Amino acid sequence: MPTLRIEGAQIITMADGDSQVRDGWALEAVDGTITYVGPADELSPSGEPDERIDGSGCLLLPGFVNAHTHAAMTLFRGIADDMPLDPWLKEKIWPAEAMLTENDAYWGTLLGCAEMLRAGVTCLNDMYHLPRVGTRAAMDCGIRMCPAGVLLGIVPNAEDMFEEAKTFTREFAARDDLCIHPMLAPHAPYTVPREMMERVIAAADEIGVPIHIHLAETADNVATAMQTYGTTPIQAMDGIGLFDVDVLGAHCVHLDDRDIEIVTAKGVGVAHCPGSNLKLASGIARTRDLLAAGARVGLGTDGSGSNNNLDLLEEARLAALIAKVSTGDPTAVPADAALQMATLGGARAIFLEHCIGSLEVGKHCDCILVDLDAPHLHPRHSLVSHMIYAAQAADVRDTIVNGRVLMRDRKLLTIDLPETYAHVAECAKRLFPGSPIALANKGDGATPTE
Repeated sequence: MPTLRIEGAQIITMADGDSQVRDGWALEAVDGTITYVGPADELSPSGEPDERIDGSGCLLLPGFVNAHTHAAMTLFRGIADDMPLDPWLKEKIWPAEAMLTENDAYWGTLLGCAEMLRAGVTCLNDMYHLPRVGTRAAMDCGIRMCPAGVLLGIVPNAEDMFEEAKTFTREFAARDDLCIHPMLAPHAPYTVPREMMERVIAAADEIGVPIHIHLAETADNVATAMQTYGTTPIQAMDGIGLFDVDVLGAHCVHLDDRDIEIVTAKGVGVAHCPGSNLKLASGIARTRDLLAAGARVGLGTDGSGSNNNLDLLEEARLAALIAKVSTGDPTAVPADAALQMATLGGARAIFLEHCIGSLEVGKHCDCILVDLDAPHLHPRHSLVSHMIYAAQAADVRDTIVNGRVLMRDRKLLTIDLPETYAHVAECAKRLFPGSPIALANKGDGATPTE
């Protein structure tokens, strides 16, 4: 069984939400599981580790959890900006997705995984069609993934989508892969009719997996639910039993007080996606109130078509800043709360806090080393504050998933970036023949403005 030992770094474990910075500690993992985290002079090693990492000058902390994303949508980065959600989906994204092949989905997902690994994300909760392909990309590079094939009840092949999603989810749930944790993903209450939603709930209960769904993302979503169900999306879904199983609700922007009570009482995970919410003008979530109520709140990037990046540190910073200005309270979401949302909070939101989200004995060794040797990280009055208000994704030096080093000294070890870029470019040219990248390939002198 391979042994990994990390020494010399300052450590934030996030155990039980503890963001205290520890000096002189070490971490050891055997076969991907943390076996020791504590003072280095109290470690009783059984022998020389298979891999030793010198963390001097770095901060060691749990890997970031991206609680809501659509990784393959890296292919749509920059093709439909500055639009409201409804026309963005119906006029741009859904028509493009209808042309998506398995090859497109694979390379788009792999590019997303590369971007996330370089930004310190060790686990992504991914909702997309062609989940087998996305899962293969994740397994090829070693990142932790919660895959779910999106279900739409308003398309002609809705029944086929549902049956394939059940088959895929049941298969991967039975495999008990240490890095793959499947879910079921009805898209949203406004795209999945009640009868199918009830069948999804039953399937999730039978298979024993959570549900990943968009909830109350926009004011229009709420208006549609009021017309259909006579109440808010949260209260409507509670009424049909959705929250009787584990549920991750993406966005959850437009919540009233009763909604927050339900989300908290039923243990619903919330993926707060401030960047996407801002760009699509969806609104500002009541993050302070959700945290105060004790809800399971994590952070998500959403997809690259609406964000346009997969930088979870940026989301943590936005979450803290937006909460302050929207409430008029500079203490609304302090730095330690934002860091928790990016780590243990994200793990709680996707129901994996028993195995990831903090550096504790018995958990999977998902962690990152942040290089502190940068001007914007000096002087080091508060490393927790620096992580939220000053650190950048490019400061992440090493990324480790299940005890396996996937990025060392900023170099990805399981993804060939030039090869990935080349394949992604070819996919983009086919999907968007009128785009500058495709026109430039024709050599016809076209410019990006044409």
